[in-house]
Amino acid sequence: MKPTLQCTDLLIRYEEKGETVLSGIDLSLAPGERVALVGQNGAGKTSLLLALVGLVPCEGTVAVCGEVLSARTVKRVRSNVGFVFNVPEDQLLFPTALEDVSFGLLRRGMQREEAFAAAGEALGRLGVDHVSNKPLHHLSHGQKQRVALAGALVTAPSLLLLDEPTAGLDPLACKELASTLVSLESAQLIATHDLAFAEAVCSRVVLLEAGTMVEEVTKVGEIRRHWKLG
Repeated sequence: MKPTLQCTDLLIRYEEKGETVLSGIDLSLAPGERVALVGQNGAGKTSLLLALVGLVPCEGTVAVCGEVLSARTVKRVRSNVGFVFNVPEDQLLFPTALEDVSFGLLRRGMQREEAFAAAGEALGRLGVDHVSNKPLHHLSHGQKQRVALAGALVTAPSLLLLDEPTAGLDPLACKELASTLVSLESAQLIATHDLAFAEAVCSRVVLLEAGTMVEEVTKVGEIRRHWKLG
C-alpha cells in the first residue's frame, strides 16, 4: 500500500535570509495514520506543512498519494490535501461560513444546493452549523477555526495538514475536535504545542528541533521527558 505522504531528504532554505529552516527531513504517513508534529517556536513545523503543498519552495522529494510534488503537479497534489492554517483569517475568503465551506465543492463542479447541504453537514460535525449564515467577521476566533477546519474536511481529502488546530478552543471544543479527527479516514499531520491533544489523537509523535527531526516516538510521555516537562 502506498503511503499517503512521503517526503525524503526535505530541505527548506530561505535564500534572502541565508537561513536553512529545515534539513534532512524524512517522513512517511500511512493511509489513515495520525501523526503529531511537535517542537518549540521556530522549530520549522509550519514551514514543513507549507512545503508539503508547495507554498514554500523546498529541495528533496514530496509525494502525496504517490503524486510527486512539482510545479506541474501542484494542483493535483493540493486536490488530495486539506490544510488548516494557524490563523483562520488567512484562509476564510467569503462573506459567510456556509459560502466559505462550500467553495471547494463548487470549484469541483458540485451543484450549489448539494454543495451547501454538504457544507452545512461539515459545519454541524464541528458544532458550528448555527453560524452558517453569519458574517465571518462576527465570529469568535474559535468559531473561525472550526469553520476553516470544516472547509478542509468537506472535500474528504486523503491528507489533512493542521497547524495548531486547538488554538483558541476551549477544553470542550478541543475534546470534540479530537473525537472528530479520530473518526476520519484521512491521514493527518498535526503541528501542535498541545501535547495532551496530540496524545488523544495521534499514534506517533515527531519532534523537530532547530529544523531537524531529533526524535520519533509513539508516546507523548517520551517527548515530555525530552523537554523535562515531567
